[in-house]
Amino acid sequence: MEQLREDVTCSICLNVFSDPVSIECGHNFCRGCLAAHWSQVSAQGHRCPECRASCSRNRMIPDTRVRNLVEKITEHLQEEPEPQGPGAQPEPGHPVQLVRLDEEENLILDEEALSRCLEQGGARDAPVCVVSIVGVKRRGKSFLLNYLLRRLQSPDARDGSWMGREDEPLEGFEWRADMQQVTKGVWAWSQPIWVPTQGGKVAVLLVDTEGSMGIERKKENSIKLSAFSMLLSSYQILNISNEVNDTDLEYLEMFVHVAEEVGKAYGLEPIQHLDLLVRDWSSSPVLGAEGGEQHLRYIQEMLKARSPCKHPKALEALSRSSSCCYLMPFPGERITMGSEGRLRDMGEKFRESLTDYITALVSTAGQHVRMDQHGELLTGTQLTAKIKNLSDVMKNHSSGFSSPCQMAITFHNQRVLDRARADHAVFLKEKDTDSRNPLKCLKVTPEKMAKQFAERRGDLLWQCQTDMLPKKEALGTELEKELRQKKEALLQELEEGLMLEAKTFLETYRKRFKKFAIAAGVGVGGLVLAPVGGGAAAGIAAAAIAAEAVALGIAGAVGIGAGAGAVAGGCVGGGVGWGVGKKMAQKDKNQAEGTAAAIAAEAAVLGIAGAVGIGAGAGAVAGGCVGGGVGWGVGKKMAQKDKNQAEGTASEGEEEDGTEELSDTARLI
Repeated sequence: MEQLREDVTCSICLNVFSDPVSIECGHNFCRGCLAAHWSQVSAQGHRCPECRASCSRNRMIPDTRVRNLVEKITEHLQEEPEPQGPGAQPEPGHPVQLVRLDEEENLILDEEALSRCLEQGGARDAPVCVVSIVGVKRRGKSFLLNYLLRRLQSPDARDGSWMGREDEPLEGFEWRADMQQVTKGVWAWSQPIWVPTQGGKVAVLLVDTEGSMGIERKKENSIKLSAFSMLLSSYQILNISNEVNDTDLEYLEMFVHVAEEVGKAYGLEPIQHLDLLVRDWSSSPVLGAEGGEQHLRYIQEMLKARSPCKHPKALEALSRSSSCCYLMPFPGERITMGSEGRLRDMGEKFRESLTDYITALVSTAGQHVRMDQHGELLTGTQLTAKIKNLSDVMKNHSSGFSSPCQMAITFHNQRVLDRARADHAVFLKEKDTDSRNPLKCLKVTPEKMAKQFAERRGDLLWQCQTDMLPKKEALGTELEKELRQKKEALLQELEEGLMLEAKTFLETYRKRFKKFAIAAGVGVGGLVLAPVGGGAAAGIAAAAIAAEAVALGIAGAVGIGAGAGAVAGGCVGGGVGWGVGKKMAQKDKNQAEGTAAAIAAEAAVLGIAGAVGIGAGAGAVAGGCVGGGVGWGVGKKMAQKDKNQAEGTASEGEEEDGTEELSDTARLI
């Protein structure tokens, strides 16, 4: 039944049709609403309040079918209670600041305030329409939003009664009629306001933005604030004074540049609908939508006539079917010279134009819900998440916005760098996971792992060098040289960051490798001891070898790993071997636990082959000492094998010692 009610709702008064009529374009309205609407804009011609198509005032045809439908569902609607959540109008709210600039003029988003605006009262899971206004300061932006707020909060008002009493002061967003700027940063109305559509209720949020082009704020920060507002909105109003001039087009060019670059990274369409609202128009007697259409066509022709086009992004935005222009006359001296925004202080033509513009906007607001770049509707929660993400990149850039070219390059390069950092993080995570597995870890020495990180770092830096702007072939002007220097500085910063991440990981990796390597080496030694001397001899022999390794350093450790097997194996043919074994056991028994760490460290430096060599050599010594004649055979055989292996490992370790740190820290660009 609620859906049927939406089908028979007048888009002017937002109530069920009363005496419904159909016009030439096929849309339906209340006869009284349409007659009142057209009586106020007769000087600008008669257009459909929804699609803006030209219509004849004499072609309001009674629609019997719609009238019968209204009568059939009225009884059911009277019995049904007003739905809650999206179906109920929220209590009147108040303006809240979403974005401010700190002392260093960095953008600071109030995430809690944003969540309150877009994730309450059913808006969390509902489509949202965000109406935002940007433009030069002190040109009535907040004034306009307050009358728009009155219309949205009075859905049942007939004719022009929604505008309030003649002597009622204008309230809502803070404003005043003087030269002092009031709005700072980006503000929003705290409560979304619900409007009906054929597909259900839509939450409408109003957003006010600090005026641009003022001397109080840096140019780049004004652009960032306006671009942020544009990315938030689905219905964008560009408020312009007198007529659209080159300065207005330059700022529009900048807004679109920034919005497009940031929007690509966060999946947002930069401009869904654009209204050029020209205030204080006096260049021709034709006002409203009709005059705006003529003025917009003139602007497009002027931009196309110049080759190359001075503002290509602005031309592209203004040429879209979703872009419109509306001309509004001077409001009157009483409004601009200190009025509180009362209706009685407005000029008659301005009052008519204001009523017409706001009525048309409200009637189509439900059609302009926020979408992502793929055309999918965004709920309040989804839009909140995207805005929180993009505020970070807007906040982190405090320079490089002196021209549209610089702005576009800045945000393009930031996307490239972010992608490289993300790829490196994935690579690091994969290596960290593999390094926790002993078998996988022992297959890659720390030296080889450092080489893998260096190669990955080189690939990422090369890709960034290729993708970032400006390209090498673009060098020439002073600006391009400056941009090139900034590019090189960003690449150097990226390289240093990736090197630091690699260094931190490799320190942890070496510790893991040492632990796994010594465990593998001791295991091999235990296997040698098992047939000839038992588990006790393994501990004694390992302790002796470890002690010698600490005293002699890495080269001595290798020699002991091989030599001990030969000496012990040669001496254990009789009682001499037993004596030696007993003496060594007595001497080193108390040092076994204390030297375990030393053998682990040295074994890790040797790599897995050296660790296994030490363990095997220890087994040979112990076998020779405790096994008598049996130990002679085993010890001699293992001694020869380990001697050759350990000598080779020592040579390899000495060669690699001097290159490991180089591969970790060598600069690539």
